[in-house]
Amino acid sequence: MSELLDFDIRPSTPEDLPAITEIYGKSVESGLGSFEYTAPDILEMTVRRNNILEQQLPYIVAVRNGILLGFAYASPYRARAAYRFSVENSVYVRAEMHRQGIGKALLKKIITDCEELGKKQMIAVIGDSQNRNSISLHISLGFRLVGILESIGYKHDQWVDTVILQKNLE
Repeated sequence: MSELLDFDIRPSTPEDLPAITEIYGKSVESGLGSFEYTAPDILEMTVRRNNILEQQLPYIVAVRNGILLGFAYASPYRARAAYRFSVENSVYVRAEMHRQGIGKALLKKIITDCEELGKKQMIAVIGDSQNRNSISLHISLGFRLVGILESIGYKHDQWVDTVILQKNLE
């Protein structure tokens, strides 16, 4: 990590789950990044986090002065054995903290962690083709556009695309 960053990135802990649940919940309720309609509660988020960690995949947070700014994790891209070297990334940052390098730092760390785990491909599935910030973030870190699923979801009274990007891991 760069010395210029004014926050720390570390593995998530159970104590982070209230803030993780809050950040994700706001994204579900107001955004198009997740196609969930109802924000999951802390118990569901605990199950999801535990599932990621049981698969020995990274689940990390960015913290400044004890405040959780964002989180990221890698999950299996698909369940079938042939996909075992491919992962999907997820990155969520507090809305008021966007465009401060937090998402980029989290995604860089997830990429590095997955490379160290021997993963070969990382997929980004971005809800909303108008989410220029997320698309640009991924492209800046070496992802390439591989497709758009047009009007694949319906949320907040509108049809929403899904953008799929892919990165070869080294």
